Amino acid sequence: MAGEDGETGDDASDEEGETDWEMAPDAEATFPEDAEKREVLREVADEIRGRDGSSEASQIGALLYRVSDLYKPGEETSIPEIYMNMRHILEVREQGGLNPDEE
Repeated sequence: MAGEDGETGDDASDEEGETDWEMAPDAEATFPEDAEKREVLREVADEIRGRDGSSEASQIGALLYRVSDLYKPGEETSIPEIYMNMRHILEVREQGGLNPDEE
């Protein structure tokens, strides 16, 4: 993904070799179960997908759904897991799919 200066890196690490999500001080923070917040996030995701059928809208919707999982009872996910999952999806999309050489 591009930074503010437009640069993109091949990996998400800083000079000391730490991955970018590890720099977040509350990366392992837990979230209380909150059905209302989860439903609002999912409604926004569905609205974005409904207004624009593009793959970008679908990806934003997927991100919001994953974020809503933070508030789901019994769900064991974290901010770093969501970030790494979405980063992988965007990298795959950028390279042309899972099998870019197949047509």
